Amino acid sequence: MGGGGRPVGVRVAMEVMTSERGANRLLPDAGSQGTIVVCEDDEVTLELLIENLEADRYHALAAPTGADALRFCRYSQPDLLLLDLTLPDGLGLDVLRRIRGSEGAAAEFDRGLPVIVLSGRGTDSDRVRGLQAGADDYLVKPFHYPELLARVENVLARRGSGRAGPIQVGPLRIDSATRKVQVGSREIRLANKEFELLRALAAEPSRVFTKQELLRDVWGYELAARTRTLDSHASRLRRKLDPERGRFVVNCWGVGYRLVEAA
Repeated sequence: MGGGGRPVGVRVAMEVMTSERGANRLLPDAGSQGTIVVCEDDEVTLELLIENLEADRYHALAAPTGADALRFCRYSQPDLLLLDLTLPDGLGLDVLRRIRGSEGAAAEFDRGLPVIVLSGRGTDSDRVRGLQAGADDYLVKPFHYPELLARVENVLARRGSGRAGPIQVGPLRIDSATRKVQVGSREIRLANKEFELLRALAAEPSRVFTKQELLRDVWGYELAARTRTLDSHASRLRRKLDPERGRFVVNCWGVGYRLVEAA
């Protein structure tokens, strides 16, 4: 936890919620409600946030540093960012200001991305500073998880109509809000990681993303790994999108993948 040790109140409240939700994991998967980046440097709090958000059907991405959060916000097209203010590589407010300052056709980030600050700093001036920097909400630690969840749902509901629209790449249409993918009039059903891989590639459709970038940004591998996971997912994704012509998910041998051939 940024600068103040591990808050017992947070751990106790969240551990109770975790035990209460244990049985929910036995239920059928009802689909994701959205993707949330959790930027929190305390390992215990981060793990419990991820666990509880996943139990509530959010796809949660763990970001223990500001650099991790910015990388996920750039490539994974999340629906919301939970942001601690004191991070091992800088200030959370600098992360927030960079996102809010992103603009133009080649913007790195969605400047309208909903952001909820989670901080041990609870003075009026701290709250005002966070809101002035562009936070949609500000929650002081220690906090109770049900309150956090309610705030997440409220912020997403308020910003739902203003979120970026679907991505269109030729006949391919990707709607991040509904997680719906179509090629022409044909709807494509994708597994979670296939969808995340597609969204990462669609961020810059003709750019070649290296295998290391994709393994890091989609699967969270921090170091280069010898695995066929990416290649297997890319192959399945290509077949699902265009089984006859294979127009999408282009393999750039020895380097990585891009969504479409460069014009």
